[in-house]
Amino acid sequence: MTSEQITKAVILVGGPSRGTRFRPLSFKTPKPLFPVAGRPMIYHHIKALSQLGIIKEVLIIGFYEPELFNSFIDSAQNEFGIGIRYLREYQSLGTAGGLYHFRDQILRGSTERFFVMNADVVCSFPLQEMLDSHIRNYEKPKCTILATTVEDSDSAHRFGCLVKNEKNQVMHYVEKPESFLSNLISCGVFLFENTIFQQMKNIKAMKEEKEEAFGLEIDVLRPMAGTGQLYVYEMEHFWNQIKTPGSSVSANRMYLQSYMITCPDLVTKHVESGAEIISPVYIHPSASIHGTAKIGPNVSIGANAVVGRGVRVAESIILENVTLKENSCILNSIVGMDTNVGEWARVEGTPEPAPNRPLTTNGIKVPSITILGGDISVEPEVIIRNCIVLPHKELRNSYHNEILL
Repeated sequence: MTSEQITKAVILVGGPSRGTRFRPLSFKTPKPLFPVAGRPMIYHHIKALSQLGIIKEVLIIGFYEPELFNSFIDSAQNEFGIGIRYLREYQSLGTAGGLYHFRDQILRGSTERFFVMNADVVCSFPLQEMLDSHIRNYEKPKCTILATTVEDSDSAHRFGCLVKNEKNQVMHYVEKPESFLSNLISCGVFLFENTIFQQMKNIKAMKEEKEEAFGLEIDVLRPMAGTGQLYVYEMEHFWNQIKTPGSSVSANRMYLQSYMITCPDLVTKHVESGAEIISPVYIHPSASIHGTAKIGPNVSIGANAVVGRGVRVAESIILENVTLKENSCILNSIVGMDTNVGEWARVEGTPEPAPNRPLTTNGIKVPSITILGGDISVEPEVIIRNCIVLPHKELRNSYHNEILL
């Protein structure tokens, strides 16, 4: 086997009926296109795939309307020089169902093997190392799973947990186990041989008889554990998932810090106005930054944003067409598009709950990252702390630890 046999990659993006935890940020922008480190979420997947030098085409499979992806696809194709297509499911088919339904598109061009990536993965994407390991060490694997070790054993149950042997063969796989199984978890990135579709065919026939959903992890991968066909490549660099709006702030930090080393052209080192920049920061070229502003670290500022005199922004994502007026302060927050933050206003979240801070108030979970959902006006001198605010609001009073519907 040679690496040149790989010609395709698939990104699974789901659809509007999924990812509801990402609201209110997904009301206007599909979650896979939400900007992280200044670029749409799946931009980082395609960038990593393009760097392999052997990917001829990337297929995006989901249940969103195709028109939502047209602009992104045109831009990404021009930047990376590889074919990108969006394939819409006729209904939500499940993670394995979508792959099987479009198998002819995946296999077209004599594809011997292909990557599959979940859209909500945040990762350093060691794809070349994963591919080399798949080819060098394994005899006849049908799949290699990218995996990582989590330090917190209590959080491992939220993911697909793996048990491997000394040959890196997966001996046991359980999706979100009820009790502790292993600290080794799936990263949501897979490398399949094309023979996987024969196995999927048999499984799909059984699922159709029972009218059940067809999932990749539970229905395809779990039965392969212990058969010598499923392997794992364990990575050592950063990884996370974007399930909630707050997790996108962590993802923003991870990508910006990584790009500062690996792709310094993707981060901002200075602005013409002379504003103080604490790297890593991304500022869209069309944004206006006053010379007395202080930006960073770990900040992304979107197109046509206006950052006024004396503004302080740190650990935050500022989306397009946002205006931050004189001496306002944004910390650990996401400010949605078309939002106006008044003079001396403060929008602040808490990156991690303090030990003495309650997780719930009156039975409602207390938000940590503050989210302004978009088209919001924050009046001067108002403080918004640890809140989630749905779009189209005028905030004239201060709020703390609330969800504003």
